[in-house]
Parts: sequence; structure tokens; C-alpha cells
Amino acid sequence: MKVAELSNPVMSSWFAEQGHRLDASPYVAGSLKTKKLLERLPATEPLAALTTGHNGGIFNGPMFKRVYLTDPDHSVPFLGTKDMMAADLTTLPRLRKADAESPALSYLRLKPGMTLISCSGFNAGRRAYVRPDMGDCWSSQDSLKVQPNPEKIKSGYLYAFLLSRFGESLVRGSVYGSAVKHIEPHHIAGLPVPRLGADLEGRIHDLVEECAQLRADHQADLVAATKDFFDSNGLPELNKVRWHQQDRDLGFEVESVGPVSLRALTFAPRARKLAEKLGSVHGKSLGQICAGGHLGSGVRFKRVDSDPEHGVQLIGQRQGFWLRPEGRWISAEHAPTGIFARDESIMIAAQGTLGENEVFCRPLFVTGSWLKYAYTQHFLRVVSGDPEIPGAYLFAFFRSEAAFRLLRSLSVGGKQQDIHEFLRAEIPVPIAPPADRNRIAETVRNAYKKRDRADVLEDKALALLTTAIEEAAG
Repeated sequence: MKVAELSNPVMSSWFAEQGHRLDASPYVAGSLKTKKLLERLPATEPLAALTTGHNGGIFNGPMFKRVYLTDPDHSVPFLGTKDMMAADLTTLPRLRKADAESPALSYLRLKPGMTLISCSGFNAGRRAYVRPDMGDCWSSQDSLKVQPNPEKIKSGYLYAFLLSRFGESLVRGSVYGSAVKHIEPHHIAGLPVPRLGADLEGRIHDLVEECAQLRADHQADLVAATKDFFDSNGLPELNKVRWHQQDRDLGFEVESVGPVSLRALTFAPRARKLAEKLGSVHGKSLGQICAGGHLGSGVRFKRVDSDPEHGVQLIGQRQGFWLRPEGRWISAEHAPTGIFARDESIMIAAQGTLGENEVFCRPLFVTGSWLKYAYTQHFLRVVSGDPEIPGAYLFAFFRSEAAFRLLRSLSVGGKQQDIHEFLRAEIPVPIAPPADRNRIAETVRNAYKKRDRADVLEDKALALLTTAIEEAAG
């Protein structure tokens, strides 16, 4: 290719500024352009000068043998790179507490206000803010921890910069590797952080902190709604299923089976006991509740890519459980009807494998701002057809461990599992008295209003920062 054909020619003088890197990443990711823009600001400081703590405040951690436990009394939540983007942290894998609290790993405990940056793998460079409810979590070595020095910079402002398009290009430009992407602490230590004055930085920080608190409250409200669900239905024991502490499903007998399923998992004693408990109180089958609503998967269709201005974001099973999804943009005009969800729909990840940390059979709730998205056919749509049993009430049930284990017992398929079309309609759903039902539903609705409000505040913080930098740079 001739030099004249290059759309973004690289000057030889730039190589020294980029550590003599010959790969394209720092040049095409906009990293160099962003650095040049930030040089025009009145004041910037290197990231390493604004952090404090272990290894100067920018660190990941050692590789170590992970011993996972399920008993919460002897384990701690363990956050991997795919989990740092998750909205619901109640299903995190759990690391043995004795290992986590040892001198070798104790510093991996997260502190509210830290910024996490995924530093290994395909998604290296993603950023997340450590919320107040994440202070009892440990983080893996695949996440960089950036701990701000409160005497030099406010944590929310630093995160907003790293999350912004300026921080995005700088962090992405720091990624090394081809097959396996990677970032080390020294790669980002020199990133220039603009200083915009105490007043503006304080306003941005306050917005990010309020956003983080709302997201923590969202999580707490959902946990409370699920507990309220079982307490109100006279099944408080199902708040602590402790699945793995029960006897394993070995050597059991089934007196008779029908043509619907011959799979042993369907008749496993632990799952059958759950179904019997759920069916022992007043309730209806899921099929009865969804009569007049919807209980089925979406339609398969050809995706036609589109730009964001003319398209809609398509949410798949992985991105659907993130705080803010990053799905592909497609043309809604070239897609069939049914790609959108009705208000208070429950989307259950219905294709996948039976790994403990896989999303298969986990639900998400569609309301508010998430109604603008389109959803793939891989979700099982659960839409109540009974106005007395709202979707928000049902979601409090489906996000529980009891519902998850029961759904898993109804799986069919080989490598990729699905949820049995007939058996899922027979799932017993306890129905609490009307006053309890309404209270539980309102708790869930308020939780999602807080989540939407948090997104608005985060966007406002980014807008303030972006405008200030552009104006200061002229």
C-alpha cells in the first residue's frame, strides 16, 4: 500500500512518545490524538501521581490457585473481569475466606471508590466503579485496581475521566498483545489526567457517587423483594436454599415416568423437593399466569447491521446482565415483530450450559429505559397475562436461588441446553395476598427506577467532563 493511501499516516516522531511501539493500537485507537488534545489543557497530572496504596495505587495481583466454596460463612465474593460489569452481584463465585484474608491476597479486597480496569483477555480495557456494596468483594488478578489518593483527587471524578471517551482511547491505546490482550500497571501509570478545578471536579464526583449509591440501593432492594416474596408466602426457608450443602442426587429411584422427559435431572430429589415446597402454598402454575400473556422464546431472524442513529441496540444473553449493555446495533425495519419487550417482561437466559457461573436460567427484568432495546431469541419471555400478578412480583421469584435451581432441572439438550417447553409451564408460583403482592412489586419497580436514575447521573457527569475538556482545549 502506498503511503498516500493511508487515511491516518503516522509520523516517525510519534514512536518515541508511544514507547517505540510498532503495533497499530496506540495510533488507530485515538490514544495519541487524545494525548495531543490533553496537552493543550492548562493542567494535567500523570495517573500514578494521583493514586495511593499497594504498589503505588495501581495494581492487579498475583496468579494463585483458586479454591471456591459455596458456604457464605467460609467464603467471600470473588469478582472476575466478566463480573465487574454485572448489575446483580448476588450470584458471584466465592473464594475460600482463609485464602482471601491471607497476607498474600488480602490487598485484593476492593475499596469503594476504586476504579477497576479489565487487564487481560478480549475485553481488556473495560472500566467499572467500586460501589459501596462491593466493599466485601475480592478482585482477581485480571483486573487492575486504581486507588485514588483522596488528598489529591476525588474518586468519582477520576473514574468519570477514565470512563469518558478520552479515558477510553487512552486505556485502549495502552493494550498490548495480539491473541491475548493485556495491560500492566506501568502501561497506564503515565496517563495524563486533566485537572479542571476543585468545584467542577467536586460536582462530577458527587454525581458519580450518587450514581454508585443508587446502584447499590437497586441491588439491596431486589434482595429485599425476593426475601419478602418467600416470607409473605410462608416459605422463609427458601431464602437460604444452600443447594450444595444438601445431599447430592445419587442413587434415587422414580416409580413412573411419562413421555415428556426421561432425563434424570428432571426427577432429581433436590429439585423435586423445591417444586413440592413451592406447590404446597397457594399459587398457580406459570402457564396459568402467562395465559393471555406470553411464555416462549423469541423468533430467529437475520441481523442487518445499522448505525446507532438509525438502528436499535440488540441485547444478547451476556450483555443483558451488565449494568449498561454494549450490544450490536441492528436495523429494526429488517427484523420481525417481537424483538422488543413489553413493560415488566422477564427475560430468562434460555440457551447455554450448566456451569455454576453461567447465565443459563438467570433472569433480567425489562422496564423503564430498557424497553428501548431489542432482545435476541435466546431469551425465554415470561409475560404475565393476569393483571393481579404483575411481572415485577414474578421477577422477585425468578431471581431467587430456588427458581434458578428449579429451572435448571428442566433443561433439555446436548451441549447447549434449553428449558423444557412443557415442563416450564408447570412451574408452581406462590401467590401472596394482594397487599403483599403489591408491596413486593413496588419494591422491584422502585429498584429499577433507581437504576435508571443512576444511568442518567452517570451520563450527566460524563457530559460535564467532556464539555469542560473540549472548552479548555479550545
